[in-house]
Amino acid sequence: MRQAREYRVSPKELKKMQHIELEMLLETDRICRKHGIAYSLDGGTLLGAVRHKGFIPWDDDIDVIMLREEYQRFRQACRNELDPEKFFLQDYKSDPHYRWGWAKIRRRNTEHVRLGQEFMKQETGVFIDIFVADNVPDNPILRRLHHLLCYLVRKILYAPLGARQAKGLGSWAAYILLGHISREKAFALRDRLAKACNRKKTELISHYTLEYPRSCRYGLPAKCFDQFTELEFEGHKFRAFAEYDIYLRGHYGDYMKLPPKEERVSHSKVSRLDMTGVEI
Repeated sequence: MRQAREYRVSPKELKKMQHIELEMLLETDRICRKHGIAYSLDGGTLLGAVRHKGFIPWDDDIDVIMLREEYQRFRQACRNELDPEKFFLQDYKSDPHYRWGWAKIRRRNTEHVRLGQEFMKQETGVFIDIFVADNVPDNPILRRLHHLLCYLVRKILYAPLGARQAKGLGSWAAYILLGHISREKAFALRDRLAKACNRKKTELISHYTLEYPRSCRYGLPAKCFDQFTELEFEGHKFRAFAEYDIYLRGHYGDYMKLPPKEERVSHSKVSRLDMTGVEI
């Protein structure tokens, strides 16, 4: 099978992509403020707000995070608030081909396809990620079991892609076997885990279907979700954890230190990108 080539995103295209993503972040913020939904900037977007007051110059995505109960309210609000001519809220319920455990808002009239994912039938388009956080058991044994089950869910969802990218026969065979487990069963297991763990407050919170760095492999302090502040990002104010220092140190360590020049590149590769349908 012929492998697709990487599409080299120009600096001008990166700027336009960032502009489109900012438009979607502003729309997310508008809906959340109108309906009293708590969220925070997340990942590289939170780091960019703290360190650069905007995008990390070489970053090509936006991340937002909220607790599951907040996301459920957000999802409901989007039915009336989100302009379907411009945006699409994508998760496993709204897109029958979508296999990732977090939601996205996609920009209509654009195309954005990750390298290696050309065969996937999911909706495409420039996007922002909306991560949903759930509680993690406090009991050490249950925490490890929970981590193992989340790992299994991730691998089931990743299986169609993993089988194509596997470098060894054993890895390929494992993904082929996992690929026989339906997407619906994987999400059902994830949802049951979330429902069981969210019954009471716990010390840690995590996103079940995205692996955290080893320094915070089981999750991040739940107290980060207790209080929020406002941070500047590209000339606008957005919600962020008041305890963003704890959160960012858990993810990145000395986060105010810039990486070496050779690492100041986007880590996501694309094979197709078309934004001609959106004017800025």
